[in-house]
Amino acid sequence: MTLAAKSVTCGFIGLGSQGAPMARRMIEAGYDTLLWARREASLEPYRDSAARYAATVEELGAQAGHVGLCVVNDDDVREMAARLLPVMRPGAVLAIHSTIHPDTCRAVAAQAAERGIHVLDAPVSGGSPAAEAGQLTVMVGGEPQVLDLARPVFATFAGLIVHLGEVGAGQYVKLINNSLFVANLGLADAAIAAGETLGIDRDSLVELIKASSGRSFAFEVRGRMESPAGFRHGGALLKKDIGLLGEVLGAAHPAAVRLAHAAEGFLLAAAGNATSPSQS
Repeated sequence: MTLAAKSVTCGFIGLGSQGAPMARRMIEAGYDTLLWARREASLEPYRDSAARYAATVEELGAQAGHVGLCVVNDDDVREMAARLLPVMRPGAVLAIHSTIHPDTCRAVAAQAAERGIHVLDAPVSGGSPAAEAGQLTVMVGGEPQVLDLARPVFATFAGLIVHLGEVGAGQYVKLINNSLFVANLGLADAAIAAGETLGIDRDSLVELIKASSGRSFAFEVRGRMESPAGFRHGGALLKKDIGLLGEVLGAAHPAAVRLAHAAEGFLLAAAGNATSPSQS
């Protein structure tokens, strides 16, 4: 059920597997919401909703006081920002939910500040199930008073909203989180391989570890996979993220090296370039 209308008009760009349910939560919470997508098909699921549709990115930016951006990569963020910032009103908020390089967020924030527009880097964790349930975690970098403006919008799709510091800090934590996740996937893959080598029934091993001290979210994810090869798209995104963490820390930083080493076998197998321990 749609709730009473909220005071700010929202725009949302990036209606992928995670962005789509985020936008849906905003609409159903009662926000006047403008959507834009490159492909008309991305807008079809909202035809039964109260959403409005912008013909162009510029039209969306001119009308919205809060714009959520959940596009794929740095180039997409730069493109959208270049089209949005010239038309957004002073005092408006641009929330970057994409997982990108912190420097990209800082560059966009600097450009926005020249026009009196506020930027938050606000990557999210939890995937589409958490977005649909309104239980995403939002990792926020930016001014606290700007977060105060954006918090009611974020609360439509978030269960936890954490302010972490200046613009870029949200991306730092998202890269750490994703790097730890893929490192744990690598370790989980090795653990399953160990059990198979020792003749332990795979399903029994997964069931037991999920209830024991070695459990982790990544182990549960790996336990549901037949093999890493079925995780090609997700693996590519995680490889990008662990690479970005190496860039911001420095490739020789011990933390970057350890995380990358733990993840390496799984990522290679996910890309189809090698077998993981559980496939060898």
